[in-house]
Amino acid sequence: MNHSRISRGSSGLAIEHAPVTAAIDSIRLDGDLSVPTAAKGAVLFAHGSGSSRHSPRNRYVAHVLNEGGLATLLIDLLTADEQEVDLQTAHLRFDIPFLARRLQTITEWLSRHPEIHDLKIGHFGASTGAAAALAAAGELPRLVSAVVSRGGRPDLAGPALPRVQAPTLLIVGGADPVVLDLNSKAIALLRCEKQLQIIPGASHLFEEPGALEKVSVLARDWFLAKLSNAAAVPAR
Repeated sequence: MNHSRISRGSSGLAIEHAPVTAAIDSIRLDGDLSVPTAAKGAVLFAHGSGSSRHSPRNRYVAHVLNEGGLATLLIDLLTADEQEVDLQTAHLRFDIPFLARRLQTITEWLSRHPEIHDLKIGHFGASTGAAAALAAAGELPRLVSAVVSRGGRPDLAGPALPRVQAPTLLIVGGADPVVLDLNSKAIALLRCEKQLQIIPGASHLFEEPGALEKVSVLARDWFLAKLSNAAAVPAR
């Protein structure tokens, strides 16, 4: 990767970090790709309402995944111009079909990246990004092998939920009753392998001491179990 830097994980694992640009049709989306030595899988992050690849919570989760031997791609789902419009209208962040199509295209781009092409891919979605992650996974059953939602709104994926084949983990804070109720209803519509994990005492953003760490460990273990147990399936 060009302009890359190498960091060392707490276990001594070398992790290569580099800025990337996904050129998709007429647009360019900026991202940060991190690939540990002998990566066991790759995880694409779908950010939530009004967020971006700079989300401190998602970057923390990505760090834990990297330490566990998983590659990560944090990428903006919107161009700079689209972000400006969305800051004024808050429209695009709730346009799940639009975000899901964008995420599908990024997933296909990632699957062709020379650092990733032989790895299985998972989606990690937060807030409204979880709905886009699930909807995109439903359209790409051969490319997306696992999904994790953090404080997500899977209910916004609506009719896409029964089409999801990837094993799905929904993580919700116990002190986030509205989102917990929405997740409980949404999981009933999923026909894939699925699990709902509640972090006791955690609110929507998992800001309580140790809460985000618990989320990160759950996500890491789910992805390691689902992404590293078989070779990637080539896209048709």
